Amino acid sequence: MATLDFPSPPTPNGFSHAVVVAPGSRLIVTSGQVPIAADGSVPSGWADQTRLVFENLTEALKSAGAGWSDVVKLTFFVTDVDHLVTVRAVRDEFVDVARPPASSLVQVAGLFRPDLLIEVEALAAVAS
Repeated sequence: MATLDFPSPPTPNGFSHAVVVAPGSRLIVTSGQVPIAADGSVPSGWADQTRLVFENLTEALKSAGAGWSDVVKLTFFVTDVDHLVTVRAVRDEFVDVARPPASSLVQVAGLFRPDLLIEVEALAAVAS
């Protein structure tokens, strides 16, 4: 994955404005992952929910033959932007902070269950 730097807008914090996918790469698109464990439980709090989302994404990527170094784009859906510091700290445990993926974040009124705080989907590109 190559990232692009350009003079405007200003340098982002924790994500890339643009990412180039190598020709011939196999694209992997995940569904939005939510913080529901295999046993159906949902942890409380932003840190634990975000960590479970990223663990679920890890499993989805692995099942398709990809890993975090292959992720080129993340899309976040959060119910409260006041917790972005926590979300970013957990995200940084998984992504390559030296070459972060492109990213979008949307605040939503709610997810499909009221106890869920965050949902994240990923786009990965694996060299063929």
